[in-house]
Amino acid sequence: MKSYIIGAARTPRGRGKIGKGALAGVHPQELLAAVLRELPTRAGFEVGDVDDLITGAVSQVSEQGANISRNAVLAAGWPQEIGGVSLNRFCGSGLQAINFAAMGVASGAQQLVVAGGVESMSKLGLGADGGGQDGGNVRLRERVFQVPQGISADLIATLNGLTREQLDEVALRSQKNAAAAIEGGRFNMSVVSVRNPFTGELLLDREEFPRPDTTREALASLKPAFVVLGETAVGPNGETLDQLAVAAYPQAGRIRHVHTAGNSSGIADGAAAVAVASEDYIKAHGIKPRARIRAVATVGSEPLIMLTAPAPASVKALKAAGLKPSDVDLWEINEAFAGVVLQTVQQLDIDPARVNVNGGAIALGHPLGATGAILVGTALDELERTGKAIAVVTMCIGGGQGIATVLERV
Repeated sequence: MKSYIIGAARTPRGRGKIGKGALAGVHPQELLAAVLRELPTRAGFEVGDVDDLITGAVSQVSEQGANISRNAVLAAGWPQEIGGVSLNRFCGSGLQAINFAAMGVASGAQQLVVAGGVESMSKLGLGADGGGQDGGNVRLRERVFQVPQGISADLIATLNGLTREQLDEVALRSQKNAAAAIEGGRFNMSVVSVRNPFTGELLLDREEFPRPDTTREALASLKPAFVVLGETAVGPNGETLDQLAVAAYPQAGRIRHVHTAGNSSGIADGAAAVAVASEDYIKAHGIKPRARIRAVATVGSEPLIMLTAPAPASVKALKAAGLKPSDVDLWEINEAFAGVVLQTVQQLDIDPARVNVNGGAIALGHPLGATGAILVGTALDELERTGKAIAVVTMCIGGGQGIATVLERV
């Protein structure tokens, strides 16, 4: 059995600052609902045919609690017979939702599933659910100590010999590629304008986050973001986070703090959804699919360094598809941190010219639960624009996980 993507839609990404971003006043249910209302027209399906809505969201509390997926169905005005389920695989949540949809369709259990994600970080920022990295489990912490992701990113850069200059070049390329993509209208096929749900006023119809005037000199002037965090004493004997990281990886010697606000992902608001259908469904309804989901994969990795799993996840997915990294025309490697992108490129020996050609989360922002679904739509649009065949979307995930999805343009 096969699963196909027949359409994708998303909001622009707004700045995730409390009370300041264009989307800051919009309830996250309404962000996702705006996408859900638009997707059937763009994908060519009848809403009543949807078997389920699967939604990724990381901070499932407050306005993103109470099963945001089901409430978004209702907010969108979709039939009440359509259910919704919410999931959390940290940053991989939106991509995991699509992968679950692909599994359900490929199994024959479902014919049409809509999947995606949402995150309103202007309302619920990092750590808003209060669980921390390990859920406050002291016994687990004694066995498996996890440091904040910024420390992990700097540890990866240290162990791989990545310099500040290299990371800033990734950031600069992200900004320039994003600016070119916006100027060229490459996101227009997927982006849905967001309006005030009460007044109809247009709030945002294009990416709010990029800084197209970014320069190499401006990036170089930024201070490392995680120095003070690394000096925080948290160990049983007063060890700092940096010391605990080096104790686990003594070959590092010391942590070189090289990630900044400029070469790390930006905090953003956004929502995205993808329609996944069976071969029987598209034939019965005369729908031309956009891509086939060839393979999906997740892996676990060492939880302190945490962010090194995109490479093994991609290899696992590609192997299932009968492909190699060299067969991939386009890579979307989530830019959680510049060091993650570079480490993945090095591990898989990828041509950097095939990576994040329309920019990434450094320039465009990273609305945690939505980003994976956004990247799938971006990859589809770019495959169609260039006439290329194979794309891989892959992401690092908190706690030591990786996720990947292999797409083939139809």
